[in-house]
Amino acid sequence: KFITFLNPQISTQLMPLTVVLHGPAGVGKTTLAKKWMVDWTQDNHAKTFNSTFYLSCKELNHKGECSFADLLSKNWPDLQDAVPEILTQAQKILFIIDGFEELRVPSEALIHDMCCDWQKQKPVPVLLGSLLKRKMLPKATLLITTRPGALRELGLLVEQPFFIEIEGFLELDRKAYFLKHFEEEAQALRAFDLMKSNAALFHLGSAPAVCWIVCTCMKLQMEKGEDPAPTCQTITSLFLHFLCSQFTSPPGSCPGPFLQVPVTALCLLAAEGIWTQTSMFDGEDLERLGVKESDFHPFLDKNILQKGKDCEGCYSFIHLSVQQFLAALFYVLEREEEEDGDSCRWDIGGVQKLLSKEERLKNPSLTHVGYFLFGLLNEKRAGELETTFGCQVSRKVKQELLEFRVKSNKNKRLSSVTDMKEVLYCLYESQEEQLVKNAMSYVKEISIHLTNTFEMMQSSFCLKHCENLQKISLQVEKGIFLENDTESELDAQVERSQCDHRSLPLWTDLCSVFSSNKNLSFLDVSQSFLSHSSVRILCEQITRVTCHLQKVVIKNISPSDAYRDLCLAFIGKKTLTHLILEGDVHTDKMLLLLLCEMLKHSRCNLQYLRLGSCCDAAQKWDDSSLALGINQSLRCLDLTASELLDEGVKLLCTTLRHPKCFLQKLSLENCHLTEACCKELSSTLIVNQRLTYLCLANNKLGDGGVKLLCEGLSYPECQLQTLVLWHCNITRRGCKLISKLLQGDSSLTNLDLGLNPIATGLWFLCEALKKPNCNLKYLGLWGCSITPSCCQGLASALISNQRLETLDLGQNVLGKNGIMMLFEALKQNDGPLKTLRLKVDESSVEVQKLLKDVKDSNPKLTIECNNARTTRSSCCDFFS
Repeated sequence: KFITFLNPQISTQLMPLTVVLHGPAGVGKTTLAKKWMVDWTQDNHAKTFNSTFYLSCKELNHKGECSFADLLSKNWPDLQDAVPEILTQAQKILFIIDGFEELRVPSEALIHDMCCDWQKQKPVPVLLGSLLKRKMLPKATLLITTRPGALRELGLLVEQPFFIEIEGFLELDRKAYFLKHFEEEAQALRAFDLMKSNAALFHLGSAPAVCWIVCTCMKLQMEKGEDPAPTCQTITSLFLHFLCSQFTSPPGSCPGPFLQVPVTALCLLAAEGIWTQTSMFDGEDLERLGVKESDFHPFLDKNILQKGKDCEGCYSFIHLSVQQFLAALFYVLEREEEEDGDSCRWDIGGVQKLLSKEERLKNPSLTHVGYFLFGLLNEKRAGELETTFGCQVSRKVKQELLEFRVKSNKNKRLSSVTDMKEVLYCLYESQEEQLVKNAMSYVKEISIHLTNTFEMMQSSFCLKHCENLQKISLQVEKGIFLENDTESELDAQVERSQCDHRSLPLWTDLCSVFSSNKNLSFLDVSQSFLSHSSVRILCEQITRVTCHLQKVVIKNISPSDAYRDLCLAFIGKKTLTHLILEGDVHTDKMLLLLLCEMLKHSRCNLQYLRLGSCCDAAQKWDDSSLALGINQSLRCLDLTASELLDEGVKLLCTTLRHPKCFLQKLSLENCHLTEACCKELSSTLIVNQRLTYLCLANNKLGDGGVKLLCEGLSYPECQLQTLVLWHCNITRRGCKLISKLLQGDSSLTNLDLGLNPIATGLWFLCEALKKPNCNLKYLGLWGCSITPSCCQGLASALISNQRLETLDLGQNVLGKNGIMMLFEALKQNDGPLKTLRLKVDESSVEVQKLLKDVKDSNPKLTIECNNARTTRSSCCDFFS
């Protein structure tokens, strides 16, 4: 990745002038930058650059106002006289700016204060900002290191940077580190597998320092004959065990009182650093916080705190995650009453500020401190702290955390998957069952997106204590179950089997919620990559008597056999009332046969069935028709996007005309139907007096199909109330036929003609609306090519009509005059209309004034001017 950057043979015009090394804390960004410095001093890169300067933002934070020339000469006193001459050849200089995220400067302040004179006295952040913005030494080459959280701020300063991600230890590197740290290979592999089982901990392991902490902690436990598995369950437990293991008192002795003050001082330093986004501390920081340098000796000896190598009298933590852990510890330790002014000297926010989304967006480290804080609420861990350090742990913070994290969201639905992931993470870290019960007691709906087994473990732990949960929406990403994943990088069957060996027990634990929670009634599994084994586990829980699921949605899951297995599980499931199956399984004949068996079963109580994109081929409907004739519970059948074709509808109509068919709602949207099936449908509408809803949207029925349908609708025996003919190629002629129907004694109350080119056919509909025997309450004309010239007739109809409650005219260009006519009519008549949707020119002052007048004179009328809506009105929804 550095080839172009380092190659002296490449023209400087082709070289990137700004290179950014970015990656999480501790992955080797600084080491790589310093190695480049060493290589340069050894003449490896001298042909590329005459001069290279290393600038540590951590250290520069402690420097006062100076010129840029002074800044360089202070670090390299031997060059004091030569600096001016060096700076005149900026194109041959490389500046390494290490730890950009450490700069102590308000957000975006660097952009507004610039300096182009390297001899002018300015604060150090201004000098660095000017260098980055190329106001100073614009031809110099810059190599910048930063953490991901500061990339946005850096991006506002640098121009056309070349980004290089530093990943740190890869999986093989981590494994090699463990094998080197442990004498016994078996212990090393056991410890490595335990770290890998915790995705968050494994991610932190890209930093060598974290690998050292994990290895040190687990090696000590193994040497004592203890099982390290519980310690690796959460990051908090591992870090706490590591900290306490460094200061364990001999058996029978009391913890040394000398540790109370040092650990409090260390946690104060850590918390202050997190809030000020600082990881390097000097004597001024210690004095301001009121802590002594001698307090840190126990932690320096244990390598938890380190002295700065390049900055005398400075300290930093071994890794950012350790600082975050100790910052969380600051909130739970009981402290003596601070003297007046103590807390004023500290730049540390309270618990509520720590958990606020606004603060966490500005300072990502606060999120991790929050996780650790929940982890420290565990009573057993609190006892371990008290035993080791002889200090008291505050129990008050538990209630404060619970009130903020939970009660602040009490009246909000946790629909955001990201928000819910954070809540589950926090609660899992605590490992406190009662806390989870209290926190989740108000949750009735939850959406979970699983991307790894660790998230599955978190979800399972929390859901088992979510007693009032009613609905779960579940999405499982590819890569968790590898049994059927032939594209996996783990080509060997043995390796795939080992991966599933870890994930399947966790999945079993998660699925047990479906049969153990008596209130859970709704399950939605969508966009999920499962396996034969995981589907079998899910089915086993569904078939249990203690599973009370009433509504199940299965959408776009794999493997395709899963649909069959689930249908088999649903046979005889008397609690099931709603089932939605959607996915690319058109040719699965067995699936349809299983559905038929389910419908014919004596204990079937299914009321709503949707088979979106699941069925095609008309001949398959022979058995289905028989099942519908036997079943007496099904009320709604939705076959949207099934390739039913005209022949399939004819078979379906035979069933619908059966005296024991109890269907009330039928959707045949986008089923590739034509005028040819409309005669069968028309006769069905006469015979079947239970059918009240029929959706034929997105089918090429045309005016001929409308004519045949109107023949059936005109019979007094027909009880149809809602007819959806959205996008069916209906024109003016079709409107004339519908108008005649509506002027008779029709039962229709809801009619949707959206996206049909009816244009002037509106006149016929208006004539029907004027008649007293027209029963329409809803009329949908969204995107029907209606023009301003049609509005006079519509305005007249609105004045005389006494039943219409909703009129949808969205996406029709009615013009200013057309809108004015409609509004004037509405002002004249305080009729039954409750909702009007239309496209309005919001820039017209005259139209806006009239809109206000209409609303004032008719307060019960809602006028919606949402021009972006592209779906039909909810008035004709299948569930309405």
